Amino acid sequence: MTSDFQTAREALGARLRELRTEAGLDGKDLAAKLGWQTSKVSRLQNGKQTPTRADLTAWAQACEQAAAEGELQGLRAGLEMKQRHRSWRRQLAGGHRGRQEIAVRQTEHTAVIRGLEVSRIPGLFQTPEYARVIFDTNAEFRGIAPTTEAAVATRMRRQEALYDPEKSFRFLLCEAALYHRSCPADVMAEQLDRLYNLVGQRRVEIGILPFGTQLRRTAPHGFWIYDRRLVIVETISEELWLTGDDELALYERAWEWLAEAAEYGPPARRLIGRARASLDPL
Repeated sequence: MTSDFQTAREALGARLRELRTEAGLDGKDLAAKLGWQTSKVSRLQNGKQTPTRADLTAWAQACEQAAAEGELQGLRAGLEMKQRHRSWRRQLAGGHRGRQEIAVRQTEHTAVIRGLEVSRIPGLFQTPEYARVIFDTNAEFRGIAPTTEAAVATRMRRQEALYDPEKSFRFLLCEAALYHRSCPADVMAEQLDRLYNLVGQRRVEIGILPFGTQLRRTAPHGFWIYDRRLVIVETISEELWLTGDDELALYERAWEWLAEAAEYGPPARRLIGRARASLDPL
């Protein structure tokens, strides 16, 4: 948990305690009015638990401070903003494995994953060697411990979800991702072979956005949509975890508009094969 998030949660807890005190209630009294355990009141006002919107409404009403509800909800909204911005510096302080474990858990709890990648192969489809280069390069770029083997093993474990009959995966790749190469040619060739073989696999849909195709909207950055509950956007400095209804609808529309222009099945295989052929020596 980031320190700025925790600081904001403690500030919200302090305001809750202030409202309770102003109402002349101790923790037990407030808990009795709300029908809560006393421990919940304690956790909320000490910044040990994040209150729901309903918790804040109930707290303000129990303290007969209905006018304060707007202030409390505003503090909570600020808290959500801090929670959704996840610094890479903090997430990767101990190496890549921890973030990969989070990815495994997110995948386990998701039935449909949709994604867009602009310049690289999605982690769910990467070969071990391609993933190894990606992790090593990122560790060098960020100046962090290169926990590469553990991260690669976790990423490969995540890929077991591709064979889960209860899940489906729908991904769009810009054709540039087939050519942008941060690894040796033989590693890229093996990676493109794997991608070629995944096209047409049950529960895995791969669409390629060809060079020169007309788009209703361009693809400014990659993103992943987990069911209809979460969008993860990766930037150079941080990840954004978006859960708002309007945000989800916007990214779903972006994905659908791009999907209209993608090539699937045999045409997608031809595009991948052409990129693969470009790696063969003349």
